[in-house]
Amino acid sequence: MSPQSRDNGTDERFERGLAVRKEVVGEAHVERSMAQVSDFSRPVQEWVTRACWGDVWDRPGLDRRTRSLLNLVMLTALGRSHELAVHVRGAVTNGATTEEIREALLQATVYCGAPAGLEAFRVAEKVLVEDGAVS
Repeated sequence: MSPQSRDNGTDERFERGLAVRKEVVGEAHVERSMAQVSDFSRPVQEWVTRACWGDVWDRPGLDRRTRSLLNLVMLTALGRSHELAVHVRGAVTNGATTEEIREALLQATVYCGAPAGLEAFRVAEKVLVEDGAVS
């Protein structure tokens, strides 16, 4: 999926966002996600790729490790387990240690509540075990 901009036939923000997205969550995940895009959902996938990945994730103010840890906390607060699993892998890719992931989730648990925190720990541990980061 490579959308065309109205200006010059290319969409540099989309391409930059796609590259960052692949670096953070993995090329295989992104390719699967993009292959499943319907005509109905294409606009939101394009927007997320441009705005989240091309504009915000590519900014210099925070490193990717920090952005990843922030995402884990926010996704815990929102109860978004699927996205949390994706971003646990991204956090590891971005250099976060299992200890930092655990501490970020513990911090989230204090402020978001035990049910949200327990679910986040279950999701994160499953991903980390699957990927061989913890036993």
